[in-house]
Amino acid sequence: MGEPDTGSERLRDEAAAESLVARILARRGTALESTQGLDHSRDAGELEREARAGTRRVQADRKDREEISEVEYRQVRLEKVVLVALRTDQSEEEVDTSLRELAALAETAGSEVLDALVQKRTHPDPATYLGSGKAKELAEIVRAAGADTVIVDEELAPSQRRGLEDVVDAKVVDRTALILDIFAQHAKSREGKAQVELAQLEYLLPRLRGWGESMSRQAGGRVAAGAGIGSRGPGETKIELDRRRIRTRMAKLREEIRRMEPARRTQRLSRRRGRVPSAAIVGYTNAGKSTLLNRLTGAEVLVEDALFATLDPTVRKAKTSDGRAYTLTDTVGFVRNLPTQLVEAFRSTLEEAGEADLLIHVVDAAHPDPVGQVAAVRTVLSEIEGALEIPEIIVLNKADLAEPERLALLRTHFPESVAVSAATGTGIEELAFRIETALPRPRVEVELVLPYSRGDLVHRIHEEGEVDSEEYVDAGTRVRARVDQRLAADLEPFVVSSLDGALAGETHDWPLHAGPDGDDE
Repeated sequence: MGEPDTGSERLRDEAAAESLVARILARRGTALESTQGLDHSRDAGELEREARAGTRRVQADRKDREEISEVEYRQVRLEKVVLVALRTDQSEEEVDTSLRELAALAETAGSEVLDALVQKRTHPDPATYLGSGKAKELAEIVRAAGADTVIVDEELAPSQRRGLEDVVDAKVVDRTALILDIFAQHAKSREGKAQVELAQLEYLLPRLRGWGESMSRQAGGRVAAGAGIGSRGPGETKIELDRRRIRTRMAKLREEIRRMEPARRTQRLSRRRGRVPSAAIVGYTNAGKSTLLNRLTGAEVLVEDALFATLDPTVRKAKTSDGRAYTLTDTVGFVRNLPTQLVEAFRSTLEEAGEADLLIHVVDAAHPDPVGQVAAVRTVLSEIEGALEIPEIIVLNKADLAEPERLALLRTHFPESVAVSAATGTGIEELAFRIETALPRPRVEVELVLPYSRGDLVHRIHEEGEVDSEEYVDAGTRVRARVDQRLAADLEPFVVSSLDGALAGETHDWPLHAGPDGDDE
């Protein structure tokens, strides 16, 4: 047998690497693919999109990498990044999809993706994540591309980040820090900003690093140092002082968020007292949740073709075809490997989904891996108590952009799903009917005559119940309706047995009849 053609193998490897980079840079297979290239100029939230565009990072000279190292400066310039991923037990397609999503995240954060590197190994290297040889290869790629930042598609241990940063001689950021950065840019409300800052500090605390002597100075010092009285003992190093300050700030933020929770809880309780059913829109980032909210309620919340465009929950009122009022809540988008710090910090916000009567799970039907998106969303929902037990409607959004074969396959996989296009309005009527059917209905059937002086009770029946019939008789307003237990108790004195009794103005304490799913009261 002849010697293997190492030159041909090298060319094949180089061609495969170039193909991988091309696919990543094209962002095919990301949450942004289905809407890429479409006209978004008429989407809601134009002023806010313009405000965000005004703070985009700018291009910088190549020499800045050697001359500038301040973090404050890097926050306002367009960073040039190289992506890194490790393939352990995943398939090549799964790694490619994850890297393309990482490229979309990097661009959302204000970066320019120049290159990518994938290494296959059984487990991450404990020192440099990639291993010494691959880390040196990454350093060469960074220098050749003129990049200043490396983004790793996984959460790194503090020692791994430091080790890789020392070899590459460039800033190293992991997936968690990247998502936190996007959240920090998009947070608007006071509560949202506090939640993001808390998540960032929780991430930063174990990753503080000393830079030379600046972080190892001591407030005290040894007598041999000649400092004299007041300086004996080890003192407190600057890094310990910073950790203490961070813990103090984290405690303050937790207290602020705790004080903000009652306001949100009060709003939820007021809706509960009014017996207003609630539906929460959940789904993967950029699946079209805000567009669907605007379509169903006529709201004008921000719509942007970007990841995590909406962070703060938006609650809007909607009505069913028979006049029942309910609320729709637009929640923060989810993503694969959503940082646990964010899940904890946004727990009060995510409770909007956990306490809803119905979940409207929006899926991007035009995405290459919609089933994976559903799994990622349900993974996050599993961390919210009771969320997976709430009735769910799967909404296959962007049906106008999806291939018919893919849409048919998805409807087979999710047989109770509804295919819609929030952008064009296709399928919205069917979805509205499904929501109307799935929302909880009052269980107690009542027939009563209310004196004309009790218009307040008639109003409550219309607001909190379902009116089957209403007519005006001599004795007052005759109503047949379905109401909840609390309102039924208030209406009991006015229950009648027959039309003759109503005409005579008689009222009786007849038992209230529960619906087929309840007992007689």
